[in-house]
Amino acid sequence: QVQLVESGGGLVQAEGSLRLSCAASGLTFSRSALGWFRQAPGKEREFVAAISRNGGSTNYADSAQGRFTISRDNAKNTLHLQMNSLKPEDTARYYCAADVFPITALSSSLVDYDYWGRGTQVTVSS
Repeated sequence: QVQLVESGGGLVQAEGSLRLSCAASGLTFSRSALGWFRQAPGKEREFVAAISRNGGSTNYADSAQGRFTISRDNAKNTLHLQMNSLKPEDTARYYCAADVFPITALSSSLVDYDYWGRGTQVTVSS
């Protein structure tokens, strides 16, 4: 059974930082492309960042570029998202996702991801 469990969310002031983590089990982690998505109340889930199987390539949404860094540790089956210079508009529930049969490299599309965590809440106050 595949499990993705996010952690590291919380309440932070604007311009602050948070580091999200996602612990994976039940899948061949090193063969899976991974991504972070987020969903704010009343809005659709949106792409944040994606990383290739070996961590050598990444893709970011325009809103995350330059402020967020996605990384992975294949030895520990863990995915991270370092978020700096946070803004109130970053407030959302953040989800990690795994694409276990990656065809589209660094996909930003929700439909390409096979497994999802339950998310961790990030709230940025102004």
